[in-house]
Amino acid sequence: MLDLKAIELFLQEVGEEKGLDKDELFDAIEESMAAAYKRQYGDRGQIIRAKLDRETGEVDFFRIKEVVTSDQIITEEEHESMSKEEYMKEKDENGKTKFIDERHIMLDTAILIKSDAKAGDELIFDLERKDDFGRLAAMSAKQTIKRKMREVESSYIKKEFGDLEGEIIHGKVLREDNGTYYIDLGKAEAVLPYNEQIKGEIYKTGDNIKAYLMQSGESRGNIELRVSRTHPEFLKKLFEVEVPELREGLIEIKKVVREPGKRSKVSVEEYTDSLDPVGTLVGPSGSRVSVITSELSGEKIDIVEFSENDEEFIKSALSPAEVLEISVNEEERKATVVVPQEQISLAIGRGGQNARLVAKLTGYKVDIQTNEDKKEEFKD
Repeated sequence: MLDLKAIELFLQEVGEEKGLDKDELFDAIEESMAAAYKRQYGDRGQIIRAKLDRETGEVDFFRIKEVVTSDQIITEEEHESMSKEEYMKEKDENGKTKFIDERHIMLDTAILIKSDAKAGDELIFDLERKDDFGRLAAMSAKQTIKRKMREVESSYIKKEFGDLEGEIIHGKVLREDNGTYYIDLGKAEAVLPYNEQIKGEIYKTGDNIKAYLMQSGESRGNIELRVSRTHPEFLKKLFEVEVPELREGLIEIKKVVREPGKRSKVSVEEYTDSLDPVGTLVGPSGSRVSVITSELSGEKIDIVEFSENDEEFIKSALSPAEVLEISVNEEERKATVVVPQEQISLAIGRGGQNARLVAKLTGYKVDIQTNEDKKEEFKD
């Protein structure tokens, strides 16, 4: 006997919030209990069904047999003499199936049990209740409820977030667990893993948060939405929010490279002569880029005009450092750049950060030298 009171209480507490349909849930419980009964007490090939009394919690089990005629079935003897190809032909072209005693009953026999029986009918036979089945039935019902909840959550996520993959989502921090933040998105929950967080950012429960929705899927049996604040596309999407010219297609962000929370470089191209692509992203008095820098915990953002000319592109990427001389080996994707002695630190950046980002943005391994280095080479 199932504890219907507990199931009803569960539906009130969780079911309505998750959108669980009571009838669908009870149907699924019946299916799962029938399968559990068959595993423990049934035979291979049997069709077993369960019927739950929603007033008492009692469960009855039934064995089902389909009424068939001789022209609908293939006998055991016929089956043994057939090749696989012959059997499939009878099955696909003539609609015949192998007679299985556990699930079929011949029409002449069925009429002895039910006088008005005809081909295609189902005869229902009562099965014995098992006193030791209660615990197994309860476990089966519990597993079914969990499965149905996952199905409902999966359906909700696909409906509500399927088109938002690759977009910015807004939510509130629910909790933090071992460095991972869980984000409340309404009827769904997102996960912000430690390696997708900007280093040094700390959130409290209830804090508003923006993040980039990387993917939705299933992890260890649970539906999961994974978000990121370090993904390069997050920075790109933030610009799209602030810059209408991007949304209108007048300019395009070609590539974004980041060392999250520290520095990033963004290459941008314009499709109309009337716009300055760099100035458009920066905004009047830096208003647009400053909003994004603030969102990213002070991350410095260098905006670079894209060029098909590799030399010009590398020069722009190294800005504000002045490039005195540049030589490019396109085949080996290597570039040697000469900058003024006093600007070497600016060109390389703290810990080589600027040089690394330039290499990622342009696709060139960049060797940065000073004009004094070149003089010494010339002397040698």
